[in-house]
Amino acid sequence: MSKKDTAKRIEIVSLRMVREKTSLLYPQRKISSPQDAAEIFRQFIGEFDRESFCILCLNTKNEPTALHQVSFGTLNASLVHPRETFKLAILANSASIIACHNHPSGEPTPSQEDIQLTERLRDTGTLIGIELLDHIVLGNGNFVSLKERGLM
Repeated sequence: MSKKDTAKRIEIVSLRMVREKTSLLYPQRKISSPQDAAEIFRQFIGEFDRESFCILCLNTKNEPTALHQVSFGTLNASLVHPRETFKLAILANSASIIACHNHPSGEPTPSQEDIQLTERLRDTGTLIGIELLDHIVLGNGNFVSLKERGLM
């Protein structure tokens, strides 16, 4: 039997979401404004000295169900792809997500790359049925909501 005729082994795999031992307490229970989401992200990201891109997963009542760090980058960049962004959102049965990242420079004004990423995530979410509600940029105790700025 030649190598070409040998059988190919196919691995059987399973996928599951692992809940971390840490959690955040959110007394309001429901996200009703970009400010609400920014406060949650601020607790999670803090004042990192490198860019961190995260998502907050929400159910149909806009209640947070999961918080996930998608990417941890460098001083001024974080590699983000829709595949990794929505992976946890799918596992968490999310109806929608809010994305967030920090600008270690302290200036929360969205870059052109931030706007392009937001459009790509919005389009991907529409395709798979998980709505991107907002993309928030944190910096120097302030934040910018791309939705409020009309950039998504």
